[in-house]
Amino acid sequence: MQAMISVLKADERHIDGIAEVCTEAYWATYNNTHPKDYIRRVVKEFYNHDRISKEVSVSNRGWGGYFVAVEDEKVIGAGGGGMIGNTTGEIFVLYLDPGRRNEGIGTIILNAITDQQKEFGAREQWVSVQKGNQKGIPFYEARGFTFKYEKPGYANVEGENYISLRYYRFI
Repeated sequence: MQAMISVLKADERHIDGIAEVCTEAYWATYNNTHPKDYIRRVVKEFYNHDRISKEVSVSNRGWGGYFVAVEDEKVIGAGGGGMIGNTTGEIFVLYLDPGRRNEGIGTIILNAITDQQKEFGAREQWVSVQKGNQKGIPFYEARGFTFKYEKPGYANVEGENYISLRYYRFI
């Protein structure tokens, strides 16, 4: 019998699990398309204990906090977003344990973030996905997001020209 998966607002109990699942998923997503130094830099900046600890303790319109998918007290997915305008939400992060894809877990987390953003007044939702991310792009397109434009990747440093694809949907 499979254990039940719960999606809930993250708290301090989930910090290490968020860091672990986001780090593993980031490596699994970009290991074949980005240099290891790039991946290490992004993981160090975004998925470290101190940053996640601060992000778990904050919840407001700009950052709604993390939602986690938990099974047997283990974090198997994490995501979060916030409002970038009066009626515009954005998904900032959404990652799953790489071995748990295609079970509907990402959709459940996305729905929790979307419900929160609707409560904040969102009528549309945006997400940035790195060009070439063949895990994220089909996921978001299957959930009604449509491509709008390209922009330079957020984590680029001098000499890097990674591209983020901007997607949106009405909610």
